[in-house]
Amino acid sequence: MGISAVGSAIGIGIAGQSVIGAWKKCYIANRPAPMTLLAFGGAPLTQTFYGFILGLLFMKPAALANPELGSLYLGIGLASGFAIAFSAIAQGKAGASGADAAGETGKGFVNYMMIVGICETVAIFAMVLSMISLS
Repeated sequence: MGISAVGSAIGIGIAGQSVIGAWKKCYIANRPAPMTLLAFGGAPLTQTFYGFILGLLFMKPAALANPELGSLYLGIGLASGFAIAFSAIAQGKAGASGADAAGETGKGFVNYMMIVGICETVAIFAMVLSMISLS
């Protein structure tokens, strides 16, 4: 979970900076700041939940009862944690570009959010495939 959370924090920081910059541009141009841009800033947060859900599986009695599989569990945990983290960072970068473009033009929110969603899909795949590996 920790690795996933670090990725989320980095992604939120990247996207959040761009959201704030887009709002600033709107204020300078005397236009209302679209609150929909907040979705870009908060999108990487979900990867923390994926890491948490996956972490819960490592604490199940079946996993704890097999210490000989410790190396396997460590490998799955590290690989999935990094995959989820890098997904969050990529999502933050995509969200930053989307926030900048939507803030400047007022158009294309759904298009930009689709790219953010594709980044999210990588984290979901990593979580689900790791869950299957653990069962």
